[in-house]
Amino acid sequence: MARNGGPHGYRAARAQHATSWRARRRKRAPHPGVAPAADSRDARTAREFEEQFTAIMVQSGMSPMTAKVFAALFVSESGSLTATELVRRLQVSPATISNAIKWLEQREMVSRQREARRTRYFLSPDVWYRTWLASARAMALWADTTRHGAEIFGPDTPTGDRLRTTSRFLELLGHDMTQAAEHWRQAISLNRPATRQRDDGR
Repeated sequence: MARNGGPHGYRAARAQHATSWRARRRKRAPHPGVAPAADSRDARTAREFEEQFTAIMVQSGMSPMTAKVFAALFVSESGSLTATELVRRLQVSPATISNAIKWLEQREMVSRQREARRTRYFLSPDVWYRTWLASARAMALWADTTRHGAEIFGPDTPTGDRLRTTSRFLELLGHDMTQAAEHWRQAISLNRPATRQRDDGR
């Protein structure tokens, strides 16, 4: 239960799916194209972390294959992999990789670049900032929708009051999320070595 969300976040269906996926994953050979670790224990630890990272993404609502692609990019040394490398690493079809990448691109979590005859996918350097802002935009959309519903049903009706309260909550939450994202983007940017070097004129 602790591994699958704890007593408050535990969901039986998701936990079962994540457990089944981990069981299948352990039966597979090491990822092709992955640089060998210092020893087998380090390689196994890295794979287990990737599995854990993927399972958390699945529990958060991401589809299993999209989570695998995202995790593979995230733990890669350069934060990028070619389509061929992803196919070989995850042992799936190019179309499967393409569908997962499309979902991630729509949320600005990855980008792509053509290299001769191949396509390379890159993890966005500010992926969490972009993901957080996407959530804030979703909150704003829901706030507008529920506000419109409150106007339709009227503020004096139970439905209208419920929608008005929901709209206000989502509006405030979205505003706070946007402010938090900007705060942390600036704080993290100031702490990046590359940023400090540019500031020093080097």
